Amino acid sequence: MDNKKTEQLKKYTVNNEGMHDLTTNQGLKMAEDEFSLKAGQRGPTLLEDFHFREKMTHFDHERIPERIVHARGVGAHGFFQLYESLEEFTKADFLTNPSKITPVFVRFSTVQGSRGSSDTVRDVRGFATKFYTDEGNYDLVGNNMPVFFIQDAIKFPDFVHAVKPEPHNEIPQGASAHDTFWDFVGQNPETAHMVMWVMSDRAIPRSLRMMEGFGVHTFRLVNAAGRSHFVKFHWKPVLGMHSLVWDEAQQIAGKNPDFHREDLYEAIEKGQFPEWELGLQLIPEEDEHKFDFDLLDPTKLWPEEEIPVKRVGKMTLNQNVSNFFAETEQVAFHPGHVVPGIDFSNDPLLQGRLFSYTDTQLSRLGGPNFHQIPINRPVCPFHNNQRDGMHQMSIHQGKTSYHRNGLNANQPAPVPEESGGYAHYQERIDGRKIRGRSESFLDFYSQAKLFYNSLAPYEQEHVKKAFSFELGKCKSDLVKANAIALLNHVDRSLAQEVADQIGAPLPNENREVKSDKKSPALSMADTVLLPDTKKVAIVRVGDPDVERFAEWTTALTEKNVNFTIVGHKLHDLPNPLKVTATFETTDPTLFDAVLLVSSESTIPAPALAFIETAYKHYKPLALALSDHQALASARVRLDEAGVYDLAHSTIEAFINGIAQGRFWKRQL
Repeated sequence: MDNKKTEQLKKYTVNNEGMHDLTTNQGLKMAEDEFSLKAGQRGPTLLEDFHFREKMTHFDHERIPERIVHARGVGAHGFFQLYESLEEFTKADFLTNPSKITPVFVRFSTVQGSRGSSDTVRDVRGFATKFYTDEGNYDLVGNNMPVFFIQDAIKFPDFVHAVKPEPHNEIPQGASAHDTFWDFVGQNPETAHMVMWVMSDRAIPRSLRMMEGFGVHTFRLVNAAGRSHFVKFHWKPVLGMHSLVWDEAQQIAGKNPDFHREDLYEAIEKGQFPEWELGLQLIPEEDEHKFDFDLLDPTKLWPEEEIPVKRVGKMTLNQNVSNFFAETEQVAFHPGHVVPGIDFSNDPLLQGRLFSYTDTQLSRLGGPNFHQIPINRPVCPFHNNQRDGMHQMSIHQGKTSYHRNGLNANQPAPVPEESGGYAHYQERIDGRKIRGRSESFLDFYSQAKLFYNSLAPYEQEHVKKAFSFELGKCKSDLVKANAIALLNHVDRSLAQEVADQIGAPLPNENREVKSDKKSPALSMADTVLLPDTKKVAIVRVGDPDVERFAEWTTALTEKNVNFTIVGHKLHDLPNPLKVTATFETTDPTLFDAVLLVSSESTIPAPALAFIETAYKHYKPLALALSDHQALASARVRLDEAGVYDLAHSTIEAFINGIAQGRFWKRQL
C-alpha cells in the first residue's frame, strides 16, 4: 500500500486501547451501558431508550448478508399437532384445537461461527420454529439450552463481540476458547450459569434430532377470559438426548464438517422423521413471586421438579427444503411474531429482542417486505396499509393506503379482540424510569451450582476437561485468573482442578455456593435410550459367512438401525457383503457403533484403528472373528462393558448396547 493511501486511512483510525469516555455515536457521554431503560427495575423496556436503540441497530447491521449470529444453520419442514385442548391457559387456535395440523419450519444453527464453520464445534445451538397458524405466523425462537449469558439485551452486542473471532486477526472461527470471550465471562458474573451449560455435553450434541429445545424466556399464555399464566416452552426429543465426546467432535469437524446437517437431511430422506414433544411449564400470574428465583431473569431456569413440564403436542419434521438459499437462508424469525393467546413478560433480554429482530431482517433481506418471501409468508390472508418499499412483490389495488379512511369504508379495518384481534395483556406497570438491575437478579451462582450438582460423575468430568481446554487456549493470565475466580463461586473443587490444569491461581478464600440441591432433569444420563436411526459401521475383513452376515444385517434393519459396510476397497458387484465405504472415505467418529466381521487370521491396521477409535469414544463394539488372536495387538479389552463377542453373545445384545450409546465405565 502506498504512503498516500496509508495517510488517508489514518484519518479514519480510531484507537480504543487508551482511556476514553464512552459516548453515543453523536458524542453524548453515557452514564450507564449495562442496562436498558425500563419502567421500574422489573418493568418493560421503553421505546425512548435511544442509547439501546443506537447500539442494537448498529449491531444488527454489522454483517451483510450473513446472519451476525446463527449464521450456520439447516432447516426442514414439518407439522405440529396438539394432544388435547389448552383452552384453560390460552386462546391461541393452534393450541386449543387438537384436530388441527399446523405446518412448521424449523431452523437449527450454531451461534458463533460463520456459514463456513463446522457443525460439531462447542457452541449453543439455535432451535427456531415457525408455526404457520390460521391466525398468523408464530415464531418460537430459542436454543438448545434453557438460559442465556446475559440478563439485559443492551449487553448482547458486547457478548457477541466478545465471543466472535477476535477483530485483530479473525481467530478463532466457531470457538469460544479465546481471551475476549473469557474476559467477558470474568467481567460479567451473570454468565456463570450459562457457561456451565456450554462447557457441558449439551454443547456438542450427537445429532440435531437428539437435543432439547427451549424458548429460554418467560412468556405469557392468556386464555379467552383474560387469565394469564407465565410459561416456558420446551422441545423434548423422542429419540432422547445424546452427545458427542470432545475428542470425537473435533475429529468430526475435520472428517465431515457437515455432520449435523447431513444427519438431519438423510434421516428425513429415509423416512426416519425426527420428532419432538412440545412441553410447557406454567405458573399462574399470582404465583410470580413464590420462588427463590426471578421469573423474568433469563439466566435462570425453572427446575422441572418444582414446575413440571406438561407435554402437550408433537412436532414432526418430514420434508427437506427444495432450495437451501430460498428457504433456510431467507427464513426470518422474530420473537415478536405472536398470535392471540401468547404474550410477553418483562424479561429485559426478551424485551430487547422484540426491538432487534426486525432491524436484522431489514439488513439481511433487503427491506421491509421480507415477510413476502415465500418461506416467510403466512398461510392466512394478510391485509394492511403498508405499501411500496424495496422488493415489493405484491400489486396492491385501491385508492386508500391509510387508516382511518372514508373512501374505502375504513378498510382494512381493525378486528375487535372478541372476534380474534390481537390485544396485549393489560399488565399494571408502576415504576420510575431507570437504568438498573433488580436485586432479584443478583443471584448469579446458585443455579450454576444446581446444574453442576445435577450432573452424573462422567458429565462432571467432561465439564472439567472443557473448562481446562477452553481456558488453556487463553493467553492472558488476567483472563484465566478471573475465570477461575468465577468458578470458585460455583464449585471449589472444579475451580481447583481447572486452575491446576491451566496454571492459574486459585483464590485463597472459598466462595462456593453451599448447596447440595439437585435437579435430575438437568442430567442427560437418564435420557431415552433407543437404537432407532443410529448408525453402525460393519467393518468387513475377508469373506465372512454370508448367511450369518445376512442375519445380523436383518436384525439391525428390523430395529431401525442404519448400517454401512466398510472395507479396504469398494465392490462393483451387488451382494450381501457389498462394501460401500472405505477406510479412506469414512471414519469411526461418524458412527454410533462398530461391528467387526473378519474371516482372516490377520486384521489390517486400518480396521484395527477403526475399532480402537470407537472403543476410545466409549461406543459399543461387536466382534465376529474367525481368529481372536488377530486382536492381540489391538488396544481393545474384550472383557470391558459394551464389547460383544458374537461367538458368545448375540446380535440382540449388541443392539441393546447401541441403544445405550456410550459405556462411560470405561472412562471412570
